[in-house]
Amino acid sequence: MSLTHLIYRNLKKNLKNYYLYVFALIFSVALYFAFVTLQYDPALDEMKGSVKGAAGLAAASVLLVAIVAIFLLYANTIFIKRRSKEIGLFQLIGLTKGKIFGILSSENLILYFGSMLIGMFVGFSCSRLLLMILFQIIGVDAAATLRFSPQALIQTVVVFAAIYLLIMLMNYLFIKRQSILSLFRVTSTTENAYRRMPLSEIVFGILGIGLILYGYRISADLFSGDYIGMQELFLAMILILGSVIIGTYLFYKGSVSFIFNLVRKAKGGYLSLNEVLSLSSIMFRMKSNALLLTIITTVSALAIGLLSLSYISFYSTEKSAEQTVPNHFALSEPADVEAFKQALKTAGINTRETQRRVLIAEADVSQIFDTVLEKQEGFNDVTLAVVDEQEVEGVELDSKEALFAGSSNAVEQFMGLHSEGKITLKGSSESIQVTVIDTKKDAIVSLRYSSGMPSVILDHAVFERLMQDAKPELQRPDPVYYGIDVVNLDLLEQANQIYQDKSYEETSGAYSQYQIIMDQKSNMGLIMFIVGFLGLTFLITSGCILYFKQMGEGEEEKPSYTILRKLGFTPGNLLRGIQFKQVFNFGIPLAVGLSHSYFAVRSGWFLFGTELWTPMILVMLIYTALYSIFGLLSVLFYKRIIKESL
Repeated sequence: MSLTHLIYRNLKKNLKNYYLYVFALIFSVALYFAFVTLQYDPALDEMKGSVKGAAGLAAASVLLVAIVAIFLLYANTIFIKRRSKEIGLFQLIGLTKGKIFGILSSENLILYFGSMLIGMFVGFSCSRLLLMILFQIIGVDAAATLRFSPQALIQTVVVFAAIYLLIMLMNYLFIKRQSILSLFRVTSTTENAYRRMPLSEIVFGILGIGLILYGYRISADLFSGDYIGMQELFLAMILILGSVIIGTYLFYKGSVSFIFNLVRKAKGGYLSLNEVLSLSSIMFRMKSNALLLTIITTVSALAIGLLSLSYISFYSTEKSAEQTVPNHFALSEPADVEAFKQALKTAGINTRETQRRVLIAEADVSQIFDTVLEKQEGFNDVTLAVVDEQEVEGVELDSKEALFAGSSNAVEQFMGLHSEGKITLKGSSESIQVTVIDTKKDAIVSLRYSSGMPSVILDHAVFERLMQDAKPELQRPDPVYYGIDVVNLDLLEQANQIYQDKSYEETSGAYSQYQIIMDQKSNMGLIMFIVGFLGLTFLITSGCILYFKQMGEGEEEKPSYTILRKLGFTPGNLLRGIQFKQVFNFGIPLAVGLSHSYFAVRSGWFLFGTELWTPMILVMLIYTALYSIFGLLSVLFYKRIIKESL
């Protein structure tokens, strides 16, 4: 029999093993080619904003290469191990390791580059859909057309050719290092069971859970006052990462089996069939897979966290824009205001105008702020924008009262702002103490006046008194805030175009709320798309890895199912135990990853937007739903294994 005929027969014989490998290849190439095609699409370079479309995708493609390479190398490892007995048989009939490597390389060459061609076709077909999704997210009103990119083709071929060489190197080292005897034992090597719970497992179990909880505690207190300088903040973040990652590894290494051992001990060693098929298997296999599960959990938490933060920013664009400028448009010069209003009137757009005198005053805020920043001499005196109550609709105060308006989540977290408290406003010759009776999120002046701090609303008489005693050196050259609102919101886009045609500069105090929203959606939408794409890629690759492992374990456990079937257990009896097992196999890494991401997002979400729960919960629910698909596929695979076991 010639080697060519042998290669052909092997390809035909191993189709049931190859389909996993082929799927991994086609999926990886399709993802990468679609992503790189977007990178070279000229439509993205027409986007306006501080983040260039192609540049952002180029940076993300580097991470995508790393994810895809690791996935393919791991899939190849599973594939080559499943063929270990076949490789051993080749050696028994006299083939040298070099010839065996040549046979495998030839088979791999046909499969790899054949799958790569199919993957590029699939990726090119999906690239238009991805571009449509991206345009929808960032608000670009343009048609998404298919554009074949020679640069994307060349880049994809080069990248996957390099990965092919790595796979061949891995196969060569595997064949070279294995003896004939070890090749027949590769797929049957399992962890030895033990009856007693060793002391090391107890220590690892308690230490793992303790380190994770310790990391959570530090992250919860990260901005509460203990970590104040940049150096302390950096060290705290390193400590959080170290404790959580090491704790996660020890959790899989000892905590899971420690907890399940306690369950088994509480039952006196008498476990039901479901518990034998699920808990007993997980106790031993999770220890041997601790490093892999730690990596999957850590990167899952990173993906969920980054996607949650980017969606928080995207979800909060309108609220953030309202904190920057409370009206649709803001101008600082009366002449500009009149000219802009006249232009809107000419276009048939009715408007409402808001005018507020803005006084800048020093204030002692030590009784309402619990600052977490480094205290320096005079730090408690900050400059605040002060506004008359009569110029804010719906506000009525007495001479001893004040309101805070335009507070942000970042100020509340970083500086420990209370909703109520006393402040002292300082003039040139006297100081006035008032009590802040409430704190509102809605801004009343633009960021130009407030500088990110809450604005103060005072009683009219107190405001006039402070105005007479104001410090001239603190006052702005444009002491009146002019806000313009469009009555008919359907005409807001047209009004914004008129604003853009005027070419106002933000440095002159001119703001367009609509334009700020569009710019932020463009920038954050692109970031969210990139993070979401990478997160989805890792979700699918990690889910496939866990699914591949379940397939390998299912093949190994098939003789056990045969024995149980002969003892009289029905497929339904076995399947219930398998379902319970998959809940733990997929549920434990998912639950730990969700927990890590929650505490990570919770510690710094206020730096990214105004809303936490809705964006974060939506991301977690979608991630959980997609992840659960692989658990369902594993149950269906085991169902077939159980059916074939007898």
